Amino acid sequence: MNTYQQYIPQDFHPNARVWIYQCNRPLRENEVMEIDEQLHNFYSQWLSHSAPVKGWAKCLYNQFIVVMADDTADKIGGCSTDGMVRIIKSFERQYSVELFDRLTISFLVNEKVQPLPMQQIAYALEQGKLETDSLLFNNTIDTKEKLETEWLVPLDKSWLWSRIIKQ
Repeated sequence: MNTYQQYIPQDFHPNARVWIYQCNRPLRENEVMEIDEQLHNFYSQWLSHSAPVKGWAKCLYNQFIVVMADDTADKIGGCSTDGMVRIIKSFERQYSVELFDRLTISFLVNEKVQPLPMQQIAYALEQGKLETDSLLFNNTIDTKEKLETEWLVPLDKSWLWSRIIKQ
């Protein structure tokens, strides 16, 4: 299952911008197909200052919407990112999901996405439900290169680790 890299377009610059939206529940296959189609329609017509944006977007692991814009030649403007946020918010309404919750952290456990409220992670470690090397979805990444190499990282190598060991 750890093959999400096969879906990432290779013709985008390593510094292409990335946004990750985590869904509060797994999406059904028909929902993923509908969302992917709507995402394709969005990014194939994505404009910034009347110029086409080289974009890509896909639902991965049935729980994450990943959007990429290769703005290395032409920077995308605020109105363009607003358009992206509008479509993400429309998915929230359309599918009765939450995509802007940053206090839930997901892990890949036994090949399944396991979301966990941030405040419960230390307890899950104590109880053996998570290990220090459990793979965390690092949704804070912001470039294609980081998506390819740092999206799934061991918990003890993540930005979250220092916060957990302080508790």
